[in-house]
Amino acid sequence: MDDVQLEITDLEAGYGEVQVLWGLSLKAHRGKLTAIVGANGVGKTTTLRAVAGSIAPWRGKVLFDGRDVTRLPTHVKASRGLALVPEGRQLFSALTVAENIELGAFSKHAKRPYAERRDQVFGLFPRLAERQRQKAGTLSGGEQQMVAIARGLMSDPEILIIDELSLGLAPVVVYQLLTTLKQLKDDGLTILLVEQNVHLALALSDYAYVVAEGRIFMEGLPAELSAKPEIRKAYLGL
Repeated sequence: MDDVQLEITDLEAGYGEVQVLWGLSLKAHRGKLTAIVGANGVGKTTTLRAVAGSIAPWRGKVLFDGRDVTRLPTHVKASRGLALVPEGRQLFSALTVAENIELGAFSKHAKRPYAERRDQVFGLFPRLAERQRQKAGTLSGGEQQMVAIARGLMSDPEILIIDELSLGLAPVVVYQLLTTLKQLKDDGLTILLVEQNVHLALALSDYAYVVAEGRIFMEGLPAELSAKPEIRKAYLGL
């Protein structure tokens, strides 16, 4: 059985008349963590938006579990098991932690009861259990990122797509989140991670794609990419 869970082929997309993606193709394998890395403004977030359905691709195809989902709206993709944790977290600041997390539980896809999923996310993030009645807008950046991930997990996804995990967060918080992602991956969840911190992404991922100017510039196993002179110089500062 093919273990490719998400396949993007020749994806082109942009905003207005400005094209951002130019024939981008990649695969995310089942139960693995796949990273998309690159500098700011190269098309990483646009790729995720086109995959999740928040913008419409101009051309190309998105297959999820072998089915063409290219033109499906966001809520339909979510109901099939595709969850996006967006850049900037996008929480409802006036709602409590518990209320924000509950918003992720609408999916018809979810196989497990609501209480079981909630217990899972509070087990992963004990701090959220302690703060579940606190307004989300009063949390630290790291705690808000935990809420965003927990909200995504409440849909019981087949694949969790995370845009800029570490952006603006203290190193100690990033380490905690990385530990959580590793645990989720070990439990069999497929993860697609967009991350500007290339050191971080290569340390965590099973396979990585480097994006430059809206195209795949390079791809490979993390150890192979880390050893390439152009990656070491441009992204790793070595």
